Amino acid sequence: MVSVLIGIVGLSLIIWTYLLLFRGWFWLSNQRIDSDVQPLNKYPRVCAVIPARNEADVLPISLKSLLNQDYSGDFSIVLVDDQSDDNTGNVAQAIAEESGKSAQLKVISGKTLASGWSGKLWAMKQGIEQAKKLDYQPDYLLLTDADIEHHDTNLRELVNQAETENLAMTSLMVRLRCDSFWEQFLIPAFVFFFEKLYPFSWVNNPKNKMAAAAGGCILIRRQMLEEIGGIEVVKQALIDDCSLASAVKARLQKNRQNIRQGIWLGLSEKTLSLRPYDNLNSIWNMVARTAYTQLNYSPLLLLGTLLGLAIVYLVAPLSLIIGLIIHNSIITIIGGMTWLLMTISYIPTLKFYQCSLLWAFSLPVIGLLYGLMTLDSAWRHWRGKGGGWKGRVYVNS
Repeated sequence: MVSVLIGIVGLSLIIWTYLLLFRGWFWLSNQRIDSDVQPLNKYPRVCAVIPARNEADVLPISLKSLLNQDYSGDFSIVLVDDQSDDNTGNVAQAIAEESGKSAQLKVISGKTLASGWSGKLWAMKQGIEQAKKLDYQPDYLLLTDADIEHHDTNLRELVNQAETENLAMTSLMVRLRCDSFWEQFLIPAFVFFFEKLYPFSWVNNPKNKMAAAAGGCILIRRQMLEEIGGIEVVKQALIDDCSLASAVKARLQKNRQNIRQGIWLGLSEKTLSLRPYDNLNSIWNMVARTAYTQLNYSPLLLLGTLLGLAIVYLVAPLSLIIGLIIHNSIITIIGGMTWLLMTISYIPTLKFYQCSLLWAFSLPVIGLLYGLMTLDSAWRHWRGKGGGWKGRVYVNS
């Protein structure tokens, strides 16, 4: 029995050694947009598309932040009021009028959800179609959520990054709110797990097949979106951002003659999400909404994931405790070393979110909670209550 335990905790140590040294250095959280690049001689035309369903409460901050962008090129905004019942469309129009920028904003009423589409993507499609009717054809589309507060230089920095590096798609994982107890406990880990699943340095490497994006803030070349078949190619995807990134990168790697050789994903310190997660239930629902989708609705992948989470996050602290109880120095040392590596790996993410470094020791408990959220995501799917967006529920087979 002791030999088995030594083997299991040894496996956990090997995994963490691999994660720290050979998983794209994901844990350093060092992929940031370069805000110090030289300004462009001429800035391309951009149109922002915002799907908005019952977002009247956040628009006074989020929409104003877009209307007040420090951007010298042509910039317009299309907001799709996706059948809201809180006066979202009128609120948006009033904000633009108060800012003296009515001409910059076009508010359209979303049509009834079409069969085969998820709600958010159906709204985005209508916004993209409206963008094509502008007096000018935009060079880029900024696909963004209605609950994002954009720093006043965000658009300029995104375009600089895209133009300087010839990127087809540039995306920012905006800084999530991290004020309440539950946010500090679980939100940095959400980002940490995302970076572990999709190492940003691999995403940003044109030769690597890894692709990902953060749906709250995506700048994509209009021509590239048309080349991959439009937003329709991901119309049923609940994890639409990563699906879109995969379609773009696959197209780029298939056609090496294309001068736009890559995509880019990084963290933002200045552009913020306004969405609060003040309690465990709100974070739980956010994760459970798409966790099983990420596993392609596979029971085998679910079982493997839960087993993997146990080995990666729970074995080390349990082995340390067991080793101390049974006075086995080998188990104690290996368990302690593994937990130490786990703790060290989490520190850069905590620093980014300006949280106490003591939270790093809680990663095993956090891993357990995220495992339970994943299991609940599968349970919801099996009960026909899968992922959804703004009150709509989607069941995928």
